Amino acid sequence: MFKPFIINPPVFFGSVIIIGLFLAVGIILPDQASTIFGTLQSKILAGFGWLYLLSVGIFLTAVLLFCLGDFGRLKLGPDDSTPDFRFSSWIAMLFAAGMGIGLVFYAVGEPMTHFMLPPTAEPRSIPAMREAMSVTFFHWGIHAWAIYAVVGLSLAYFGYRYNLPLTIRSGLYPLLKERINGPIGHAVDIFAIVGTMFGIATSLGLGVSQINAGLKYLIGLPIGPEVQLPLIAVITAFATVSVVTGLDKGVRILSEANLVMAILLMLFVLAVGPTELLFRDFVQNIGLYLDTLVLRTFNIYAYEPTPWIDGWTLFYWAWWISWSPFVGMFIARISRGRTVREFVVAVLFIPAGFTFFWMTVFGNTAIFIDTGVAAGELGRAVAGDVSVGLFQFFEYLPLPMVTSTLAIILIAVFFVTSSDSGSLVVDSIAAGGETQTTVGQRVFWCVLEGVVAASLLLAGGLGALQSATIASALPFTFVMLALVWALFVGMQADIAQQRAHASQPMPVPSAPAAGVTWQRRLALILHAPTQKEIERFIRAEVRPALEQVAQELTSRGRIAEVHEEDNGAIALRSPAENVRDFVYGVSAVGHRLPTFLAAGAGKPEFRYEARTYFSSGGRGYDVMGMTRDQLITDVLVQFERYLNLVHSPETQLVHAAPEHEVEG
Repeated sequence: MFKPFIINPPVFFGSVIIIGLFLAVGIILPDQASTIFGTLQSKILAGFGWLYLLSVGIFLTAVLLFCLGDFGRLKLGPDDSTPDFRFSSWIAMLFAAGMGIGLVFYAVGEPMTHFMLPPTAEPRSIPAMREAMSVTFFHWGIHAWAIYAVVGLSLAYFGYRYNLPLTIRSGLYPLLKERINGPIGHAVDIFAIVGTMFGIATSLGLGVSQINAGLKYLIGLPIGPEVQLPLIAVITAFATVSVVTGLDKGVRILSEANLVMAILLMLFVLAVGPTELLFRDFVQNIGLYLDTLVLRTFNIYAYEPTPWIDGWTLFYWAWWISWSPFVGMFIARISRGRTVREFVVAVLFIPAGFTFFWMTVFGNTAIFIDTGVAAGELGRAVAGDVSVGLFQFFEYLPLPMVTSTLAIILIAVFFVTSSDSGSLVVDSIAAGGETQTTVGQRVFWCVLEGVVAASLLLAGGLGALQSATIASALPFTFVMLALVWALFVGMQADIAQQRAHASQPMPVPSAPAAGVTWQRRLALILHAPTQKEIERFIRAEVRPALEQVAQELTSRGRIAEVHEEDNGAIALRSPAENVRDFVYGVSAVGHRLPTFLAAGAGKPEFRYEARTYFSSGGRGYDVMGMTRDQLITDVLVQFERYLNLVHSPETQLVHAAPEHEVEG
């Protein structure tokens, strides 16, 4: 039976129309498309290049400040939430979704390009070597990941802690309140989808160009649209299969497999290349990067204008900004339960650290080869076509056919992970934050990504892709600046609330909750409740208690209602103006018990609790065993505390949207 699409119509159709307009230029005016896109890029960079540079500096400073002090201890979710993915899987998905294709495309191409034509040094000189690696590190370092971190942190924080939908507009709730559900919110999500679409299309264009170059090297296929378009179609088909399988199966498995392949390829180059020199160069490169970090962050070459910064730094910043809704949404979806500090440190430094070593291994080895055995031939090949640089590079190392084949597979899998991850994210934004959508609409976005990449390649090659990326990133830059301010407002309010909680004289009940008789407590210790017993307790005792409180609150002029979640949780909610709603919920939560025998590792046991949750994201506790009257008393304790907090001006907190409840 056909299932209708789950969409937010203004966002879905608005995004498709804008994307269609860009494509129409390439289809209707194919001869003029390259000129049109080039002119658009020049005007944007001339008028707003300074804004890209300044904004990225603000993003980096902001996320570093967010991970310090009290802000860093805040959870991306309720205070007692735990991460959804193990650390290694989390890091693998961060890396593969973030910039996989670009790493392979530019690993040799960018250092060699800057070595041949550095921004300020003499070409092919020792200073050019230093500048080449310093600039490459700058473009692929913590600035890029700070851009992703702003969007990811905003989505995860307000989505999981404040219970708002996982859409870009939710990050602006502290500033816009209910207006996020109107035209402003629709525009924000449209900017996010359009930017994501062209950012991914640029990466797919780079990827298919390099696959084409690799196939020419391996089997002699010509380089051109007649090969690139079928490649896009085939790899998009694989991406469609992956996106249908879902996040945990498709993306996770491909991400982990690709990370292993990338590491193996890097270790091979490290082993057969100038190994000792590479470790020495890596240390030097880190020093050069840190030494020039602040200057490069704000250096737009105002007193000595150069087109170099437009073609490299400003393009990269626009590219990362256009990618940020995709990568930010993706890492938000996999980061529930992490602390702000853990999130920022991991997102900012772990992928960047790997990238630095990757660029050193490939970039410094390429420069070593070019100044030695290649006698400049490698540099000239890269200058002629960046996409062939990696395969020309492998010709000077052992087993070139094997390494080139592995590189093509690596690029293809990065292509798939970027496309399927992007489809899931764009689909979620277009559906108003829903993550459980139909297969058909996920396939629609996956196919559209391939169509956009193919159309822009025909319209003007990689130049057209870059121009579309820079244009789509401009409006979203303003959105990201607003996200930074909204994060500060929301986090500051949460810290104020936690301090107010700490000053309250009445402690939060601990598990088992105060009021349970010692006989009942002993019975619970001797017999751990099963999941069914917890669910029965919630239906038989918790729900009637909450309904009594809701009825009494409503009779006294304070609207309140009780409803059941999809996971069986029961929640009492009392809406409020300009502050968070009062929420008292109870859900069945299982905790895995430690095992001390190897035989028990395969069949873990769980202890279940009837755990409370609140709209503030505060830590819950077990109420299993409470009588109905004791539950009512506990609700009143939390309600009194809630009133004390919201009456304080510094704790005026945004409330959660009624249709998106907290998970236990």
